[in-house]
Amino acid sequence: MADNSTDYISTRGNADALDFKGVTLTGLASDGGLYVPRNWPRFTQEQIESMRGLDYVDLAARVMAPFTSGILTEDELKDLCKAAYGSFAHAAVTPLKQLDSQHFLLELFHGPTLAFKDVALQLLGQLFERFLSGTDKKITIVGATSGDTGSAAIDAVAGRDQIEIFMIHPHERVSDVQRRQMTTILAPNVHNIAIQGSFDDAQAMVKRMFSDREVNGPLTLSAVNSINWARLMAQVVYYFYAALRLGAPQRAVAFSVPTGNFGDVFAGYVAAQMGLPIERLIVATNVNDILHRALSKGDYSMLGVTPTAAPSMDIQVSSNFERLLFDLEGRDGSTTAARMKWFEQMGKMVLSADMRKKASLMKSARADADEMALAMRWAHEACNEIIDPHTAIALHAARAAGVPADVPVVTLATAHPAKFRDAVERATGVRPSMPQRLGNMFEREERFDILPGDYDAVRDYVLARAVR
Repeated sequence: MADNSTDYISTRGNADALDFKGVTLTGLASDGGLYVPRNWPRFTQEQIESMRGLDYVDLAARVMAPFTSGILTEDELKDLCKAAYGSFAHAAVTPLKQLDSQHFLLELFHGPTLAFKDVALQLLGQLFERFLSGTDKKITIVGATSGDTGSAAIDAVAGRDQIEIFMIHPHERVSDVQRRQMTTILAPNVHNIAIQGSFDDAQAMVKRMFSDREVNGPLTLSAVNSINWARLMAQVVYYFYAALRLGAPQRAVAFSVPTGNFGDVFAGYVAAQMGLPIERLIVATNVNDILHRALSKGDYSMLGVTPTAAPSMDIQVSSNFERLLFDLEGRDGSTTAARMKWFEQMGKMVLSADMRKKASLMKSARADADEMALAMRWAHEACNEIIDPHTAIALHAARAAGVPADVPVVTLATAHPAKFRDAVERATGVRPSMPQRLGNMFEREERFDILPGDYDAVRDYVLARAVR
């Protein structure tokens, strides 16, 4: 390993460097930036070969160890991963399923809330518990969700004494299953807020709270969105898991990722920086296609958000894109800070041809509602697989990408189809059944408050309810 540093720096270059524990508990940097390791750790080919045959828990500890060095040992990581993944419904945690001679699904929805967010957030809950244990410190998590982060985060921290969680979702813009998975958890430390606005509005409120001394003074704020490095780190693991099973490191693998906030596909970028041979990362978007326009034409400009049957992708401001910009700018924090300030003021930025060339590992694609439905239909009729709308968008992009026939293409299946029953039924004629582990969710009481899409209203709500 070339550099095992656990030193984390802000993408905007003006916040204190932190170790892994500090970066996990903090979330967003004090200068508004996102934390990244000062240097990307890198495995040799021989080290990657030695990972073959490891089960998910052992592999996770091996892949994440360079990021936690000095704070957690590989054995300590392994214990945390055992606790995190012991409740998953499949022994493989993220099983790989073959569709045809080239295409595979990586099923990331076997956790307690049926979405890929569980892979990271079950571990993040364990990390919070570990780092707070034996102290009198309390943290207040504020998060924004377009559907899946909220339920996964709430499941991971509900009932924990030293954690309070406030989760903001866009009112009537998440599926009924997504909403109920959040709002039927009646633990006293869980607070659900539905705002009259979009996910982007909710995400902007969360970021603003981190820089608002009226909030971040009396409260110790932390994050569960993918702005939190520890969450993104955990997602790197399943790229190694899939690639190793398809012949890595001797064979390169392509991945197609349904993309909204850019965290999941950026985890693939990190895996590539660590030495995993990735032939291509396909950044699959729906009609809310700011990332497709940015990567294909250099046009990162905000347009209105169009609600779709894939609500987790109904995003215009992709937080994790800043981490990629930081690398494309030569890791110059002041340049990235100026670029983000311009974007926040003007709602647009341009990616130069040189920056797009540096990001050539990533190829973007856009799928409309008809293409999404056709992909769901193909998976059902040709492969006897029922997939959710987000996975369908990535599968459409994977099949249209023109990847060489000898390169396997893995589509990340990010949510269980039962979370989007209406959309799946419209496309396939099949209504997915609810997994038994969701229990009587539709009979349970809901608890949430509807607030205007106004920062002051949400800030005052949090301050009035948070336990000091």
